[in-house]
Amino acid sequence: MLDPQAQAVLDLIAAAGRPPLHTLSAPEARAQYRAARKALQPPPEDVAAVRDLTAPGPHGPIPVRLYRARGTSDAEQLPVLVYFHGGGFTIGDLDTHDGVCRTLANEARCAVVSADYRLGPEHKFPCAVDDCFAATRWVAQEAAALGIDARRIAVGGDSAGGNLATVVALLARDAGGPPLVAQVLIYPTTTLEHDTPSTAEFGPRGYIIALDTMHYFRNCYLSTPEERRDWRASPLLAPDVSHLPPAFILTAGCDPLRDEGQAYAERLRAAGVEVRYTCYEGQIHGFITMGRMIDAAGRALRESAAALRNAFAA
Repeated sequence: MLDPQAQAVLDLIAAAGRPPLHTLSAPEARAQYRAARKALQPPPEDVAAVRDLTAPGPHGPIPVRLYRARGTSDAEQLPVLVYFHGGGFTIGDLDTHDGVCRTLANEARCAVVSADYRLGPEHKFPCAVDDCFAATRWVAQEAAALGIDARRIAVGGDSAGGNLATVVALLARDAGGPPLVAQVLIYPTTTLEHDTPSTAEFGPRGYIIALDTMHYFRNCYLSTPEERRDWRASPLLAPDVSHLPPAFILTAGCDPLRDEGQAYAERLRAAGVEVRYTCYEGQIHGFITMGRMIDAAGRALRESAAALRNAFAA
């Protein structure tokens, strides 16, 4: 059953009469998404500092935004969360998730580096993966200059960003670094097959991401159907998920992506990885960016930050 506040968001969206994302061009979809995030997020929290920087990457420079938690000083070497925004690998940017990053920085008393990775359809898979891994490596390499403790780096993201964080954790393990202490995966996309029971149940209902929108995003991101089976696109299919950092995985009960997030949690547990899994029953996809109307958004961000604090203190 839908949470009443989630239903109110869906009613508001329906009343606005905006066209479905899958009927728009990518630039139009991005503009509509930015407007929606601005309307649904609470006022951004103050932090100690925000810096817009650039990390080098294999496809060119990657814009990144560094946040330092409120009440911290420039002299402190803070633990860091490298964050990848959601948006179906097609929409979203540093600004759409600015409020999320500020809250996570303050609640976890850490730095957050948000990476503005390249989006489809202009930049196809695996450009986003390459950008996110490059940004994570840059954070580790430049930790001292950034005021970051290189021994306490976590990765995280929501939706498509959760997918990218998952893949970065696997790549870092296989490349011998940078060492990561946690992965925070908020309603992550872990398979691009779109074949789970929750997708069948909620995809046709159009709760934020309809099945048509999921297919649209997938087509923007991938070049061929065969790429769906590449574990860098569908990390649930990774041949080996052992020896990964502890994971906090959060899903939403009325989200098409619910089952694939839970399935990845179960795979990690079976491989001996420490996992904390929580499902916010009655909630919809994307709810952490809807804190102006959904109280559970703040609770979910605080719970995610608590998982980070625990990992940073271990």
